Amino acid sequence: MEYVRVRDAEVPAIGLGTWQLTGEQCYETVSTALELGYRHVDTAQLYGNEREVGSAIADADVDREDVFLTTKVTPGNARYDDVIESTRASLDRLDTDYVDLLLLHWPAPLVSFRETARAMAELRDEGLVRHAGVSNFRRWRLKRAREKSPIPLVADQVRLHPHYTHRSLREYCADVDAMVTAYSPLAHGGLVDDDLLARIGERYGKTPAQVALRWVTQLANVAAIPKSTNREHLAGNLAALDFELTDAEMERIDRPSLVRSAGLFLRNEMGL
Repeated sequence: MEYVRVRDAEVPAIGLGTWQLTGEQCYETVSTALELGYRHVDTAQLYGNEREVGSAIADADVDREDVFLTTKVTPGNARYDDVIESTRASLDRLDTDYVDLLLLHWPAPLVSFRETARAMAELRDEGLVRHAGVSNFRRWRLKRAREKSPIPLVADQVRLHPHYTHRSLREYCADVDAMVTAYSPLAHGGLVDDDLLARIGERYGKTPAQVALRWVTQLANVAAIPKSTNREHLAGNLAALDFELTDAEMERIDRPSLVRSAGLFLRNEMGL
């Protein structure tokens, strides 16, 4: 396993995203992932699956200390007291004494991030949270959040793939010793039949999805949390770490396009 190291955090470069996974399917998927070697699991209060994620981790033949577990506070819980109360409730559902990373899921414009961060700092001081961060923050918003936070913000989780690259955010995070966690790194499944990725993959015996994941994880300070319920695909995602793209290939794959990105997103949302 490769790791992203920022400050005193060591995060597996590929983890499991659990958005839209619920009930037994969520439990079985997390269990399978842990069996295959995943040690990074991402959930959120909004996903409604913290209980299943926690049960799978508790039942796995893996020490809790070996799993990097992230959950996210819904923006409706961004006020100080609500951050404290909702995080404690998350810990109860996850059946754990702490989470490795607590994020604010989306910006909460009606609440000063200073208030949110102050609560995160208290949770960290109590040992309930090891690291804090944000999700879906653009560069300018992350910069302002860092200025208001009494503790380091070690991560910003955003949608990131070869057509939606967040270059300025990534450069900023590298400069301030923070990481970017890439959700939807396969562009909602839209990259699995990408011609360029397929051609590059032929050289290494890899699928387009594996090439896309390798591109993401070779970026500085970036981890990826693809979602899959298929055992073969889960194993294949981990296998994306056993080869290395050349600098020229990295540049060819980097093809930012809001049109392509939006098209792939809409195709997924509409089931096209």
